[in-house]
Amino acid sequence: MKELTEMQKKAKELLYEPEYKSDKDAAVRQAAADFAEGYKDFITRCKTEREVAVYAEKALQDAGYQLFDDRKKYNPGDKVYWIHHKKVVLCATIGTRSLEDGFRLMIAHIDSPRLDIRPNPLYEAAHFSYFKTHYYGGIRKYQWATMPLAIHGVLTRADGSSVTVQVGEDVGDPAFCITDLLPHLSAEQNKRELSDGIRGEELNILIGSDAVADEDIKEKVKLSTMMLLNEKYGITEKDFTRAELEIVPATPARDIGFDRSMVGGYGQDDRVDAYPALMAEIQVKNPAYTTVCVLADKEEIGSYGITGMGSAFTYDWLRQLCACQGADSIRAFRSSLCLSADVTAAYDPTWASAFEPQNGTYAGRGVAFFKYTGSRGKSAANDATAEQMGYLTRMLDEAGVAWQVGELGRIDLGGGGTVATEVARYGIPVVDIGVPVLSMHSPFEVVSKTDLYMAYRAFSTFAAAEE
Repeated sequence: MKELTEMQKKAKELLYEPEYKSDKDAAVRQAAADFAEGYKDFITRCKTEREVAVYAEKALQDAGYQLFDDRKKYNPGDKVYWIHHKKVVLCATIGTRSLEDGFRLMIAHIDSPRLDIRPNPLYEAAHFSYFKTHYYGGIRKYQWATMPLAIHGVLTRADGSSVTVQVGEDVGDPAFCITDLLPHLSAEQNKRELSDGIRGEELNILIGSDAVADEDIKEKVKLSTMMLLNEKYGITEKDFTRAELEIVPATPARDIGFDRSMVGGYGQDDRVDAYPALMAEIQVKNPAYTTVCVLADKEEIGSYGITGMGSAFTYDWLRQLCACQGADSIRAFRSSLCLSADVTAAYDPTWASAFEPQNGTYAGRGVAFFKYTGSRGKSAANDATAEQMGYLTRMLDEAGVAWQVGELGRIDLGGGGTVATEVARYGIPVVDIGVPVLSMHSPFEVVSKTDLYMAYRAFSTFAAAEE
């Protein structure tokens, strides 16, 4: 091997160049591929926040977690959980140190951009039946047309009983879709701005075309569809007014690339962070600090509502944990550290002009840190301290965890926020971390298996830290 010159030695000592760790380490590639198998099953099965909560509760119970009781005192090593309104997961492992020494929090969100059924959705037109929808979160509406869609959610009947709906996922299920114009007749549509290519009022789901054989019925196709729904679910049209139905892509997660180095699928924002955070929490044993994993709802629309991080549920639960141990919650919050886990945009060479290459985050380089988020002049940003960044990056370096640091894109182009600002309101120090994603907020997002695995390694290292 050729000996380095003095300048080459200086360059190696002083300059920083992020690496693609899996390029040099076959063991990392294999570990990442193995970890991704469970993850693919998770995002294929869990396309709504309710489904994630059901999946997580079973995993927690299988791992020995007990339903939290605020009247009990817990001992180091005890594992407890709470499900909030069937949409939020909170779980913790009690540490050996006093809770006044702080929590180690890992918070991700489990809602994703989608289409929701409107309160009065069912209508008939030109011998077709449709559902009207209202988009949820920041979608690019044109991406949702002419693809197979599934319906997931809950219907509540007039008698107060509820029924779970999931149709469109199994091979034998019918699927649904949003239609679009043929190119031959799209001259007027082509003059629209891309963001207006398909409008909100045009996101109508095609659900049927058969009609009842009664000439006296005005809306024959609508009635036929409603009769099928009544037979299967025991509902009437009025029950849609109290329904919670989500339209999601009817596609499973898939390996991407000849080398199978990536995962493609719906809802990876932010389940690609939620899954490794949950797995890290489940696998931690007898930590020094009490570890807490929170999988929250409503981040895509600003963390509002009783299941969003803007609500008090997480902080009330932390206070209850403190009360069980006779610890002061103010001291506990001040001494804590939180990883606010949310995805970022992976640098995409096809759309390079949207990024600043030196400060982009790249698929395959490891989990990404963000000292600050927000937009333009750091508006609505959490801005982590140098000490917090130093503590975390030193910890990951010592554990051999691949990480990178960057920003979402060009400064003046836009930006985005996370739940970090909500956590910081309570005096809890917080740092943003997440997996870079290609085609973020689309119906089919792509991530690197290495980054997914390094997110898991980062959460595990953080949860097990003794200092």
